[in-house]
Amino acid sequence: MELQFYNTATRKKERFEPLDPQNVRVYTCGPTVYDYAHIGNGRTFSSFDLLFRLLRHVYGEAHVTYVRNITDIDDKIIDRAGERGVGIRDVTDVTTEGFKEDMKGFGLLEPTHEPRATDYLDGMIDMMQKLVDLGHAYEAEGHLLFDVKSDPSYGKFANRSLDDLIAGARVEVAPYKKDPVDFVLWKPSTGNQPGWPSPWGRGRPGWHTECSVMSEQLLGETFDIHAGGVDLIFPHHQNEIAQSTCVHHGAPMANFWLHAGFLEVEGEKMSKSLGNFYTVHDLLKQWPGEALRLAMFTSHYRQFMNFSEHGIRDAKILLDRWYRLTEPAGEVTKADVSEAVVEALADDLNTPKALAELHEIAGKVAKGEERPEVLKASAGLFGLLAQSAEEWFAFRPEGVEVDEARIAELIAARNAARKAKDFAKADAVRDELAAMGIAIKDGPEGTTWELMP
Repeated sequence: MELQFYNTATRKKERFEPLDPQNVRVYTCGPTVYDYAHIGNGRTFSSFDLLFRLLRHVYGEAHVTYVRNITDIDDKIIDRAGERGVGIRDVTDVTTEGFKEDMKGFGLLEPTHEPRATDYLDGMIDMMQKLVDLGHAYEAEGHLLFDVKSDPSYGKFANRSLDDLIAGARVEVAPYKKDPVDFVLWKPSTGNQPGWPSPWGRGRPGWHTECSVMSEQLLGETFDIHAGGVDLIFPHHQNEIAQSTCVHHGAPMANFWLHAGFLEVEGEKMSKSLGNFYTVHDLLKQWPGEALRLAMFTSHYRQFMNFSEHGIRDAKILLDRWYRLTEPAGEVTKADVSEAVVEALADDLNTPKALAELHEIAGKVAKGEERPEVLKASAGLFGLLAQSAEEWFAFRPEGVEVDEARIAELIAARNAARKAKDFAKADAVRDELAAMGIAIKDGPEGTTWELMP
């Protein structure tokens, strides 16, 4: 099976060949845990969870190492802790566990490693000292900064010149910098800010150094794939590359760079001021995680996505159908996964094409032309149809109470009215159920019901 991914570093789709097929290594920039992850984060993390699943399918579960870090030291975290009058660990312990629970509810697999930045401070200081020794970093007013002009390739990854980067990027302009684009490796901490000892004084690391060190220590100097949101291309990923390649004498940090596209909500940029800011945590209270997940996959991961409640509703309706179709399915194996679905995903995670293949399989299952196991196993590659039909249909949005005994009573009354050919009464009962938010469906197995989407 040949895999192809669009490589941001080369601006083209390339054949993927891992450095070691026995240990395919992937790193994704994880969350900064000062609050709940928003749905834009959810799109990025679900996209690269799908990548993880595909690589495991192709190379074997034991042969893929996936790292998704936790940034647990950052100015936003410090500010949040200050607002609450607590230490940063009091904030990050709670938000990290909340993030893990939300990703589990979203259907994401646990990564092989989920390192916390504060556990790698010694490695960060060591890398910074090497950059100083090699002439790539300098100290100024308690800060340690990377000297971008010491790296002739700086800006190549972002596909912009230094002048363009300075003009178009939001960089901190400070009098102690040799160049406005020079970025912080280590910054001083005041007495009330968290800090650690270093050769440059008490302080804390810059964000970019954290990922360079965690990826190196867990995956090696050069690994296969580095992934993240498109907003990280500059400055974060450009700066990671600068640090890592300079300290490793030009060795590439990663061979492939994958980036997930931007997400808007109902056609507008997501913003708390606009009232359209959605966290995964809140959405999971109203919708099954698989419905959110499927909605993410309707757009190609590299493309812009318009997230909407209508899209979630459509995904929920589709999954209702697929769960009914696969209810009689037995145990599934890797051999049951459709090759057409795998081939679509092997082409740069082409989820729209892969979902079209799933639609075709579902149609064949409905006609008795395909085994339900094929649909269940193929959807399983997306992290879908991962529970029983009973569990799926048992989902209730938070705050919604359902009187199941009353529903059963009304369905029985409707069936009796239909048997007596009293269709006016049967319609009235259906209307009463609809007013309760209950949709019913008559089928060979009898009358079933579900909450209206």
